[in-house]
Amino acid sequence: MTELEPAKILEIRTYPDPILSECCVYVSDEPEEVKEVRTLIQNMFLTMYHSGGVGLSANQVGVTKRVFVMDTSNSGQKRLAFVNPQILEAKEEARYKEGCLSFPNVFAFVKRAAKITVRAWDEEGKEFQLDLTGIDAICFQHELDHLNGKVFYDHLSAVQKNLIKKRIAKLKK
Repeated sequence: MTELEPAKILEIRTYPDPILSECCVYVSDEPEEVKEVRTLIQNMFLTMYHSGGVGLSANQVGVTKRVFVMDTSNSGQKRLAFVNPQILEAKEEARYKEGCLSFPNVFAFVKRAAKITVRAWDEEGKEFQLDLTGIDAICFQHELDHLNGKVFYDHLSAVQKNLIKKRIAKLKK
């Protein structure tokens, strides 16, 4: 294993930054790109923990690669990195109040699948599969949306979107 550079906190892009609407590109298994992604993941975890989030996608820090990290534990004990993630199966429905580091201090209820089976690569480039439920399933879907150029705001009704626009404008003042 090669030495990584020291981790650093990255700038989080906030809505309506255009990069949040971009669809991210797949990561190759080329050794140099795997090394780059490992460094990115290390920086993303540091940034996510520093910002008090439970998930963070690469495009939220200005990188359009299909990579995200999450840790729903409150203790740093459920660190998961996903490279080229995909949902294989989705079941049932859950409604959960979501927030987003790209929408500071904004929360809204979003409907998503309650149980999912996913596949991805880890930060070493090894493929794995997981069954996720509850907050883990919600967080995975939220971050995967980011990689597809979608934000939780896109799931909301016109009334909810209008309320959030007003809240964002008020917060910017």
